[in-house]
Amino acid sequence: MTSKPYLTGHYTPVADEVTATELTVEGALPPELTGRLIRNSHNPKPGVTPTHWFKGSGMVHGIRLREGRAEWYRNRWVHTPALDGAPYMTEQGPDLTASTAGTHVIEHAGRLLALCEANLPFELTPELETVGAYDFGGKLRSAMTAHPKEDPQTGELHFFSSSPFPPYLIHHVASADGQVLDSQEVPGATAALKHDFALTEHHVVFLEGSVTFDPSEHSGIPYGWSDAQPSRIGVLPRGAGGARRVRWYEIGQGFAMHLANAYEDARGRIVIEGPSVGRDGWRRSWNWWVGAPDRGAEPTSGSRGRRWTVDPATGRTAEEESDDLTVEFPTINEAFTGREHRYQYALAFPDDRGVGRHTLVKYDRVTGERRLRPFGAGQLPSEAVFVPAAGASEEDAGYLLTVVGDLNAGASRLLVLDAGDPALAPVATVHLPRRVPAMIHGSWIPDAALTGPGQRAGR
Repeated sequence: MTSKPYLTGHYTPVADEVTATELTVEGALPPELTGRLIRNSHNPKPGVTPTHWFKGSGMVHGIRLREGRAEWYRNRWVHTPALDGAPYMTEQGPDLTASTAGTHVIEHAGRLLALCEANLPFELTPELETVGAYDFGGKLRSAMTAHPKEDPQTGELHFFSSSPFPPYLIHHVASADGQVLDSQEVPGATAALKHDFALTEHHVVFLEGSVTFDPSEHSGIPYGWSDAQPSRIGVLPRGAGGARRVRWYEIGQGFAMHLANAYEDARGRIVIEGPSVGRDGWRRSWNWWVGAPDRGAEPTSGSRGRRWTVDPATGRTAEEESDDLTVEFPTINEAFTGREHRYQYALAFPDDRGVGRHTLVKYDRVTGERRLRPFGAGQLPSEAVFVPAAGASEEDAGYLLTVVGDLNAGASRLLVLDAGDPALAPVATVHLPRRVPAMIHGSWIPDAALTGPGQRAGR
């Protein structure tokens, strides 16, 4: 038996790769859901106990939908050197190909990329087989964040490399066809952990919180909470030379792992939203991630919705807690990335201040209302991925896709929920052929996206 929480319960790894076809569907899958839901997770090989949740090897799980049918489910390890034990640090320095590739999976310019923020991305085929490390034709010589942002208006992909050693932060931009256009070192950045960032119409926004490089941390992820680390928001104008004009604004202590969105309001202020933890929440969450005592019962503890406002005209900042639930994995309709959104979705975890069971939450930022869709005991939904309905004119006209693990049945299912329904009612359920471990991030990738220079749609 193991005491590591990330190897038990919903997080228990699977030991093999399988393919199943013609899955059972209850209800009616909308025909516009023609594509793939691909999710990523840390899934170490049998017999391997990583020292940190995030050190487990990456495994992608895919569900292929086409015109009302669920054609297949398959899961595959991302075959990187690290899967076979290759070390990240070598005598020549970091090996950017020795990746877990287990945090996220995206599509850009027709390529599927499995991501882990300390390494190069790994390209996959539409059938989830590993192609290899991808460096944008030799133009990317640093690691790539697991949370790039694609501008829905231009198709440009913004991403960054963060390091505990100089250069601490590099901002990259790739064109819609996958060519790296610009790479800029960001002045004034520090060794603070930067896992996510945000994009607005005219700016790139970075948060440096109270978690920074800690050489005494021996879990393999060398970061820890520091009261001495200033918390700041960095705002740099988009475009060539924008990094030279970055401005840093101080905020209160905390750490935001994931951001929902950012935008510029009518007064020109920059508004950033996402969950944030304080010192105790970080400590209890970290102890879960490494399997140490005095940990929370869930992988996130004390993570509350937060809103930061930066006024470039006055230099003033403001922040407020926007909700009292313990939430993580915020998502939106990505057509509103960098623009003001009305609706936001998140996964709420049970705790002593909030809901009693795992729950999907829908927030209406105009009315202030929140809608809860709780799940039964032993059931855990994944991060909710929004897919617009055909011909949608309203922001929430579409579907939320979530993979629900059920420990009672030892099984999992894909739920397609009506994002516009107040109760988030199910439209269809796809029964999966196995229990799927709790996953971290993923993407809906329509067939039309896999016809660029990197891929063909495949089967």
